[in-house]
Amino acid sequence: MSSIVCFGEVLWDVFPNQKKIGGAPLNVAIRASQFKNDVSMISAVGEDESGLTILNYLKQHGVNTEAIQILDAFKTGKVQVKLNNKGSATYTISYPGAWDKIEISEASKKLVKASDAFIFGSLATRDSVSKQTLYNLLDHAKFKVLDLNLRPPHYTIETLLSLMDKADFIKLNDEELYEVSDFLGSKFNGLEQNLKFIAEKTNTKQLCVTKGPFGAVLLKNDSLCYNSGYKVKVADTVGAGDSFLGTLISKLVENEEPQKALDMACAVGALVAQSEGANPEISIETIQNFMYP
Repeated sequence: MSSIVCFGEVLWDVFPNQKKIGGAPLNVAIRASQFKNDVSMISAVGEDESGLTILNYLKQHGVNTEAIQILDAFKTGKVQVKLNNKGSATYTISYPGAWDKIEISEASKKLVKASDAFIFGSLATRDSVSKQTLYNLLDHAKFKVLDLNLRPPHYTIETLLSLMDKADFIKLNDEELYEVSDFLGSKFNGLEQNLKFIAEKTNTKQLCVTKGPFGAVLLKNDSLCYNSGYKVKVADTVGAGDSFLGTLISKLVENEEPQKALDMACAVGALVAQSEGANPEISIETIQNFMYP
């Protein structure tokens, strides 16, 4: 059993007609827990009903919540989600939420030191409190996984590049890939060329770029793996990339073959996209039947 720790936002995704528990690191944690990992979440919620519901939800899904702080001065985070006619989401993220104010603790340091993978996103650096805590915890992590989550206006180029330099593994989507490549002065147009360009510039040996319905590309120690995607009818894309990452890292820390890990991650991402909300229940049997009908 592998130990995985996720750091960052836990919140409510508020849709026009309903609300659902979310936050990219939380979504990653839920999916990673499905694969029998020992998963912990480092975050903060408000001392309110919304926060208590999130804590109970994580516990029900086997995620350790001992390093989630309960703050009386800040409310549990929320995000307004709008979907276009293709199910693609845009987000309006309220500020500040409790997750912006995560303080360093001995419990969180202990968890990170013992972890096989420490997964964090760039969004958690928008406030100086959580940002400082993250940088502190990165000093204790063995395998650092950055989920680049570019949500304007909640990031700076300087912070992104700093996080990428610290990461052992970077996950980004194709739009983010080209944006970061431009930041770094790339003259390339091809996806694979820019993937290798970023790897070289940030001295990161493992990167993965997702391409929506067209699958993903994984660069691992100078070798490329490809998956061209799975055909599904999209309900909404919320959480699909997070479940992809939770699956991929779960398999890679188990030393699964990179191609097999990528294929399963793409399948899980597709199954999430054809379901409503970020964290639909998906059994291992369902994944296998979807991949090998």
